[in-house]
Amino acid sequence: MRTIERFLKYVAVDTQSCDHVPTSPSTSGQRHLAEMLAEELVQIGMQEVVIDSNGYLMATLPANTPKGHAPVIGFIAHLDTSPDCPAKNVKPHIVTYTGKAIVLDDAKQMVLSSLLFPELDRYIGEELVVTDGATLLGADDKAGVAAIVSAMEYLTDHPNISHGKVRIAFTPDEEIGRGADFFDVKRFGCEWAYTVDGGELGGVEYENFNAANATVTIHGRNVHPGEAKGKMINAVLVGMELNAGLPPGERPELTCGQEGFYHLAHFSGNVEKATLTYLIRDHDRILFEEKKWIIQWTIQQLNRKYPGCITLEMKDLYYNMREIIESRKDIVRLAVDAMRAIGVTPTVKPVRGGTDGARLSFAGLPCPNLFAGGVNAHGPYEFLPVQSLEKSAETIVQIVKTA
Repeated sequence: MRTIERFLKYVAVDTQSCDHVPTSPSTSGQRHLAEMLAEELVQIGMQEVVIDSNGYLMATLPANTPKGHAPVIGFIAHLDTSPDCPAKNVKPHIVTYTGKAIVLDDAKQMVLSSLLFPELDRYIGEELVVTDGATLLGADDKAGVAAIVSAMEYLTDHPNISHGKVRIAFTPDEEIGRGADFFDVKRFGCEWAYTVDGGELGGVEYENFNAANATVTIHGRNVHPGEAKGKMINAVLVGMELNAGLPPGERPELTCGQEGFYHLAHFSGNVEKATLTYLIRDHDRILFEEKKWIIQWTIQQLNRKYPGCITLEMKDLYYNMREIIESRKDIVRLAVDAMRAIGVTPTVKPVRGGTDGARLSFAGLPCPNLFAGGVNAHGPYEFLPVQSLEKSAETIVQIVKTA
């Protein structure tokens, strides 16, 4: 089966995760896809195919070289798609991009155009998988799943390729920050691994944000507005005051590269009570800690002005995996050399986000991130170049061959 055919089969399964559900996986569709994949892995000759009670699927491609000749390495992708956009009844179709705008939904006048997405012009003449404008596509990360399965099938079909033991894993709930919660690093049993959860062709990533989330709750004082002078505390206005007190240039829409930010992801409320949720991000650990301190200090000042009305819950989520992988640059070089060997130009860059590999790296499994090919994730303008997906699978095979 071609990798693209696999991908189209996988995106037909609704695996959108849900952060309001405490179970693992958070949605039944993820387990359904895991069960589909388990059957497929058995059919292509994988061994030790197991889905655990939390929905984590692991499998083994046994070594065909003498014991001790090659390290045990792994490849990881996630089953779920983002809750940020509808993901039910995904209807992908393949078009050849000529440079003209691609109509996704004529009635809604939704088009995929290089005027809005200049990166499209890198793919003139190529086949692209696009949406119908109603849902996301799911290349994040079903492209990674498809690439890994196709690579394993190729290796089982070509026993003449010498390789060590390879482990693969498909995890639930990455998009809601829980992908590594129940990942059994010891059971996975690898010296290192790669998440196949990156974007465009050639991407290699071993730096990511340090990340924390902050939930701010403001309790106001509601008084009839006709008698409010000196008495009312409007929780919404206090929230606006808090946000205005943070560094104005450090927002996602004003930053790029390794610049960090405060992202006001949610703001709701009324006079009586308001809630703000911030994503705090920075590649630099010192600047990350400084950002957390600034939000705490700003709240302290407001609590002096409006005594005791604001509470803060802040939690670190993950840290920059470069702290771990800096001492294992050999595994990054292995991926870079593998890409060059198959005609792909590698691009080593920091992730303006996070991957399961960040948490796994700090849990003892160094885990850089590799491209899967998708572009514009988490929305209806997501697309996947077919050639990029095929090259993702080839990269995995080449890494296994040369590890």
